[in-house]
This record gives sequence, C-alpha cells and structure tokens, in this order.
Amino acid sequence: MKLEKNTWIFLSALLLLIVGSVYYYTRSAPLDNFAQCISDKGAKFYGAFWCPHCQNQKAIFGRSQKKLPYVECSTPSGNGVLDVCKQAKIEGYPTWEFADKTRESGEMSLSDLAKKTGCTLP
Repeated sequence: MKLEKNTWIFLSALLLLIVGSVYYYTRSAPLDNFAQCISDKGAKFYGAFWCPHCQNQKAIFGRSQKKLPYVECSTPSGNGVLDVCKQAKIEGYPTWEFADKTRESGEMSLSDLAKKTGCTLP
C-alpha cells in the first residue's frame, strides 16, 4: 500500500512539473513586445557569442532576447568575422544600428533603446 501512495505522489509531482514547465515556456515574457518593436522599427543588434557585453545586453531582455534583431558577427571558432558584419563595417561589440542609420556602441539601457526606436517600455 505504501508503494502505491509513493507512486501517486511521484506522478502528481511529475504532472505538476510538466504543467508548470509548459506554462512557463509558452507564456509571453515581459519584454517580448518591446523587443519585437525594436526589431519592427528596423534596428539591428550586432554582437559576438564570446562578447561579455553582448551577453549582458541580451540578459537585460531575459527570455525576450529571442525577439531581438540580433546579428551574430563571429565565426563559430571565435577567430573571425562573418561577411555580414564586415559589409556593415562593424568595428566593436555590441553595436546597435537604427533605422536612421545612426549607431551606438556598447551596452544600451532599455530606456535609451526606447528613445532611439520610439518603442514603449512596459
């Protein structure tokens, strides 16, 4: 009888974990609309996977970073620059390019990104 009770508890916990995971990964993140607006406004975020400032910039968006208009500039080995970034004349990371062709180098705050793009912060 004790084995059945433990099995029931385990299955209940497993079901709760699955339902919670599905909810967490399917609901919108708080900055999804903001990040999508940045992309829709024609901005581009150039960076490299090995760049700590790029990682910091992505981190402020949390799960919403998937909506950013991110352009990877590094080759997979980390030793070269991809043609898309050479053609865009990207000289440092992160570099933000906006629809008006102005650029900002370095990490940008959410409020500065809102000002440059006209997007509304939540």
